[in-house]
Amino acid sequence: MRRWRELFAVSQMRLAEKMVVSSPSVISDYESGRRKSPGTRFVRRFVWALLAIDDERGGRYIRELARLTSSPTTPILDLREFPIPVRTELFCKAVLGEILTCKDEAQRDVLGYTVVDSLKAIEAFSGWEFFTIFGSTTERALVFTNVRQERSPMLAVRISPLKPRLVVFHGAEPDELALKLSEYDRIPLVYSLAPSVEYLIKSLRRLYRVALRMKLGKPIRVPPKITA
Repeated sequence: MRRWRELFAVSQMRLAEKMVVSSPSVISDYESGRRKSPGTRFVRRFVWALLAIDDERGGRYIRELARLTSSPTTPILDLREFPIPVRTELFCKAVLGEILTCKDEAQRDVLGYTVVDSLKAIEAFSGWEFFTIFGSTTERALVFTNVRQERSPMLAVRISPLKPRLVVFHGAEPDELALKLSEYDRIPLVYSLAPSVEYLIKSLRRLYRVALRMKLGKPIRVPPKITA
């Protein structure tokens, strides 16, 4: 229950109000195990309350889950909207990335990220399907993994009417044309030295959890070291 509540960025107090339970301590007791497992009616109300709260906020998390579960072969490996704005500096640190271009533009925050398998994207995306990688906002980082042609992701971004806040290459270092396209569109281009795609995704999800705890006003725990 706690995992789902935090995934939807809902406080115990707000959830208790929506579920019309006597106190937020009821939610806390179930999450901590102090109470026995809730019955089906309680779980039904719990799920309904999370969906209702998200719908009131615009349905952002419902859309994210729908995109990630729509197809097992989707090129989108991970897609999340940060609960609070995240500094580009911290994002780059999470992906072990170096900003190669437009460093003056990298002072702005990112509001989300999408990890895309660039090879699958070439095979699967056509036309408007490309725009699904932008999630709920374009103020995000597009992280392209399995890059084999050092310019293809930037070519896709160049011809798209929607522009991300940040582009990250993982798998191959951007070539000169990719750097020029980045400069032309004033989009910072980052080269990630993460040892694997799994490391990359784990690190970004850890950054998401840190942002979520800050959003909920919880203390930040020192996260475990990520292994490749």
